Amino acid sequence: MLIHVKGLLPDEPLQRCRQLLSKARWAEGGHTAGTQSAKVKNNLQLPPDAAQLPELRSIVIEYLQKNALFFSASLPRRVFPPLFNRYDGEANYFGDHVDNAVRTVPGTAEHVRTDISCTLFLTGPQDYEGGELIIEDSFGPRSIKLPAGDAILYPASSVHRVQPVTRGSRTSCFFWIESMVREAEHRRILFDMDVAILNLRQSDGDSAPVVSLTSCYHNLLRLWALP
Repeated sequence: MLIHVKGLLPDEPLQRCRQLLSKARWAEGGHTAGTQSAKVKNNLQLPPDAAQLPELRSIVIEYLQKNALFFSASLPRRVFPPLFNRYDGEANYFGDHVDNAVRTVPGTAEHVRTDISCTLFLTGPQDYEGGELIIEDSFGPRSIKLPAGDAILYPASSVHRVQPVTRGSRTSCFFWIESMVREAEHRRILFDMDVAILNLRQSDGDSAPVVSLTSCYHNLLRLWALP
């Protein structure tokens, strides 16, 4: 399931993130990659000791928590602390790879199962050429290049890559979500039900059928949610 979250970061926090990143010291991106990914990863990344990282993460988490579509599509249990990368110059691509199934939050013993990957675009398509996020799914490769402030949610189990950036600079935030509902098929059913309920509520209000369908949604969530 690929979900486009439009306007996850409004203009003011987006510009603040870009301002902070413009002053940051970047490092080689391979230090957060797994064994296979490190062989094909050629980008820059904000290092864990970057002075700007706490504020950047705080901004992103604040707007994740405000976004109803993000919550409905991912049903987050844990969110791995957001990371930030850049593609330009000679460090301009990330070849085919699959994200690690489990990641450890740095400095803790907390493990996050990576059910869902998220890329939040911080530069727009007009700022660079190339740099498409290519996600392989059952329908073939899907090419993603979104406006600044928009995000894409996609299965962490998918093979994906970032095409070489041939002009300009592509900056983004990326992270992983461990969902309360482990099975992707169950998340899809719940998401479709939630969208249907919202649409029915707009047209019919809280009619008896809408209340009944809402009850079914929550009973399924109760059944499928992890303890």
